[in-house]
Amino acid sequence: MERGKMAEAESLETAAEHERILREIESTDTACIGPTLRSVYDGEEHGRFMEKLETRIRNHDREIEKMCNFHYQGFVDSITELLKVRGEAQKLKNQVTDTNRKLQHEGKELVIAMEELKQCRLQQRNISATVDKLMLCLPVLEMYSKLRDQMKTKRHYPALKTLEHLEHTYLPQVSHYRFCKVMVDNIPKLREEIKDVSMSDLKDFLESIRKHSDKIGETAMKQGNDPYVAEDLVCPREEAQQQRNLDNIILQQPRIGSKRKPKKDAYTIFDTEIGSTSPKSEQDSGILDVEDEEDDEEVPGAQDLVDFSPVYRCLHIYSVLGARETFENYYRKQRRKQARLVLQPPSNMHETLDGYRKYFNQIVGFFVVEDHILHTTQGLVNRAYIDELWEMALSKTIAALRTHSSYCSDPNLVLDLKNLIVLFADTLQVYGFPVNQLFDMLLEIRDQYSETLLKKWSGIFRNILDSDNYSPIPVTSEEIYKKVVGQFPFQDTELEKQPFPKKFPFSEFVPKVYNQIKEFIYACLKFSEDLHLSSTEVDDMIRKSTNLLLTRTLSSSLQNVIKRKNIGLTELVQIIINTTHLEKSCKYLEEFITNITNVLPETVHTTKLYGTTTFKDARHAAEEEIYTNLNQKIDQFLQLADYDWMTGDLGNKASDYLVDLIAFLRNTFAVFTHLPGKVAQTACMSACKHLATSLMQLLLEAEVRQLTLGALQQFNLDVRECEQFARSGPVPGFQEDTLQLAFIDLRQLLDLFLQWDWSTYLADYGQPTCKYLRVNPVTALTLLEKMKDTSRKNNMFAQFRKNERDKQKLIDTVAKQLRGLISQHS
Repeated sequence: MERGKMAEAESLETAAEHERILREIESTDTACIGPTLRSVYDGEEHGRFMEKLETRIRNHDREIEKMCNFHYQGFVDSITELLKVRGEAQKLKNQVTDTNRKLQHEGKELVIAMEELKQCRLQQRNISATVDKLMLCLPVLEMYSKLRDQMKTKRHYPALKTLEHLEHTYLPQVSHYRFCKVMVDNIPKLREEIKDVSMSDLKDFLESIRKHSDKIGETAMKQGNDPYVAEDLVCPREEAQQQRNLDNIILQQPRIGSKRKPKKDAYTIFDTEIGSTSPKSEQDSGILDVEDEEDDEEVPGAQDLVDFSPVYRCLHIYSVLGARETFENYYRKQRRKQARLVLQPPSNMHETLDGYRKYFNQIVGFFVVEDHILHTTQGLVNRAYIDELWEMALSKTIAALRTHSSYCSDPNLVLDLKNLIVLFADTLQVYGFPVNQLFDMLLEIRDQYSETLLKKWSGIFRNILDSDNYSPIPVTSEEIYKKVVGQFPFQDTELEKQPFPKKFPFSEFVPKVYNQIKEFIYACLKFSEDLHLSSTEVDDMIRKSTNLLLTRTLSSSLQNVIKRKNIGLTELVQIIINTTHLEKSCKYLEEFITNITNVLPETVHTTKLYGTTTFKDARHAAEEEIYTNLNQKIDQFLQLADYDWMTGDLGNKASDYLVDLIAFLRNTFAVFTHLPGKVAQTACMSACKHLATSLMQLLLEAEVRQLTLGALQQFNLDVRECEQFARSGPVPGFQEDTLQLAFIDLRQLLDLFLQWDWSTYLADYGQPTCKYLRVNPVTALTLLEKMKDTSRKNNMFAQFRKNERDKQKLIDTVAKQLRGLISQHS
């Protein structure tokens, strides 16, 4: 039963499933019926499904039949109507065909026109699209064309700005076009081209400032007291206007320490609308204001010779391209190289002042440019870099000046060099460079200047002394007298009272030397100008240099004249007189220096002039030379002495040579009237002593081996002539017989032999009251030996004469006693 129930349930499920499949078949599209049928065949009841399907088909057929039967009459009526309509439709078709044929015939031109219109509309649409695209591309092309024009006209910085606008604003809008891709690919190349061209301009700029450094320096040194005069006009106005577009990399920096109102720099005013793409804003982005117009009318300065726009443009271009550091390093490296070239002096610089001037102009020009770059750019060069270059320049310049100035032998050239160095230092000091070392070096050059002056004045003094006639200056009129007194401070009341013609006691070299000393002082004063020295320092410098002139140069010149071989006694006497007056004039030289330096001689540490010492030394040398000269003259006369030492005749007058010698001495001492008394007395005493000594030597010389009493008598006459000269007082001032004492040795010796007073001599020898106190036993023995030999040889029969034998014995006895005295006192 249960099985029957289960079979019945399964049968119901199968029937329900078939019913569902049939509904699905009825409602499903024919193309999608496959899956439904597959489900039938998947089961095992497809036979029963086929039966149900057949049953369903029959049911539908019956329904169709009923439907047809119900509408059959209507269907017949419809068929009838359709047949009627077919005929009408055929007629209508024919009419439509005919109308269509006519319409086609008549509308053929219209179709053509419509086709043309269609084509025009298509073209119009394409044109409109093209115009729209071109409106996007046109600004790109305009900017690119503008970029090319700017590069062609070498306006590289605006070109770089245009390139930035093109790259970031315009090209992104039309980036899908092929030409835009070409432009994009060319942008790096264009940047490199701008970079290379700007670097080329920079190199030209560096070459330009290298060539113009000396001109810039020359102008700056001419107008060096005001650096702004040298900076007002740096480049043409068009460049100044163009450079107003530069960005804030360059900033205005006012001059430190200047009281002058800072001037607006053409490179420090910038247009905030630099991004504008209009040609007008690109070319005329800044307008010179009134202040600039007024300043442009000022006197052109040093840097008007150089156009600085290339360095500014290149700086901005490299800054925009992110390579500023590369640019700065390159610029500084090249300028260092140029600095080394500028600081290398030419080998012949010392020959002319122009060599020094060109050297200084180049250095000033170099640092004026660097100072301008420092104050018109921010960071291209800095103070540390400038200071480093200046330290190098200062050391090399000082070394070069020390080397080349040492070759200068012309004091005028050294003075001009000093003035040039002062101008050089003052010019650079205005620009803020420390120049103390230059002024210190000038003090070194001052010593060299003094040496060159001393050499020059040595020649001047030599010419004066060589050309002097060493005679008192004759004066024939009051005008000449006043002229000489105006040249040399001389006052003599007695001379003023004398009528013309009259003579000054000194020769012409006195006023000439005095004036040349003053000229030397003026020359020293010229060098001290503009050295920022105090009056005391100037006074000390002049006095020290003048002392060198007096103690070394003038003293040497005087000594050379005094020591000349052909110098005469008259010249020596005049030199003594001249130096005496020059010595007296030293106080006037002191006053002269005081007047020009305004430093009183009583001031502490004031150097005193050594002129008195100089002229005293020269006078003493002249005096010694007079003494020596007199002695030489005496020796020359004595060389003429021709004594016959073996003569037996007794003379009655002095020898001729001695008479001439005494006459010469009288004339010579007569010239000594203008000499100081002590000088004349010393000269006279020296001459008499030398004469006495020479006569003694002549009597005792070894060549005279024998002499007779007659010869001794003649010698005695000559000595008496000398004593007579001494008694005559050739030079006033001697007391009583002082001058005769020069011949006392000769007199006592001759008296001893002529009077044959040996007993007195031997008895009183050694006592203060001895009559023959000045006779030396050695001298007496020598002379006695000469006479003893003569007695033996000339008196052949002396042994047969008692008197002669006694005299010979006496001579031998005296000789023996003299030898005893000599051995006793030895």
